[in-house]
Amino acid sequence: MSTPSSPPVLFDVVADMHAPELYQPAAVAEGVARLEDIGPEQIAFFRQHGYLVVRQAFSPGEVSAARDGLVDLIMGKRPDFTHVYFEGKAKEILPTLGPEERQDAVRKLGNFIEFDARLKALSHHAKALAAIRTLLGGAEPELFQDMALIKPPRLGREKPWHQDNAYFEYPLGTPVVGVWIALDEATIENGCMQILPGRHREGPILHFQRRDWQICDQTILGTKSVAVPLAPGGLLFFDGMLPHGTPHNSSPKRRRALQYHYAPAGVQKVAPAERLKHFGGEGQNVTC
Repeated sequence: MSTPSSPPVLFDVVADMHAPELYQPAAVAEGVARLEDIGPEQIAFFRQHGYLVVRQAFSPGEVSAARDGLVDLIMGKRPDFTHVYFEGKAKEILPTLGPEERQDAVRKLGNFIEFDARLKALSHHAKALAAIRTLLGGAEPELFQDMALIKPPRLGREKPWHQDNAYFEYPLGTPVVGVWIALDEATIENGCMQILPGRHREGPILHFQRRDWQICDQTILGTKSVAVPLAPGGLLFFDGMLPHGTPHNSSPKRRRALQYHYAPAGVQKVAPAERLKHFGGEGQNVTC
């Protein structure tokens, strides 16, 4: 009689350490306190700069529940959930780690909202969806990607500079809104988001397959970024064309975040060749 086999263990890429000069924030992003504070001035700011910060979008209870949901998935409390990716550099040590220690070897999770109601609740939060609808120009938002992005202490790798639309099979010009939600305090030291405001209006930037699917380092070197530190429950709305990246976590603190992407409902996706034509031919089958 056969016994059920364990799901395969998935690993992220192993990437070289980035040059520190790639992340040189000259300023820290400002924003509004609550989702209710978003008005015409903030919408105009988003259109011009490509981002909008809400410092306390979700309550401590909502954040705590989402964090618990994430931990439950990492710890295998839903055996049918298999989209947990460990840091590539943890491959050799993973067999030696206990259940709690494994939490600090995880790089990302994906496609989880139907496996945990607490995580789905944030992706369908009524006030957040109302803001996204406005940012999409009045179109009904359709959630098409859900991820948890984790930078374990000391181990969490860089996500190099990129535009998210370089990963998505939507026609060029389709508005896409990303939502990045801090579950832990996100700081410059532990790898908070860094952005290049206004450059979403420049159109596609050529990407290459180097440490990841990314904008060329030479394009970024010498550019001063804006850092987006967030307290737990804070969020960043950002345009799918906004260049952004997150450096290696050099601190002893966890940096767990959720990321959701929305496009107007009903927009038909295009063939990968269309995306590659605009963002670069090395991006076949890439994932965030």
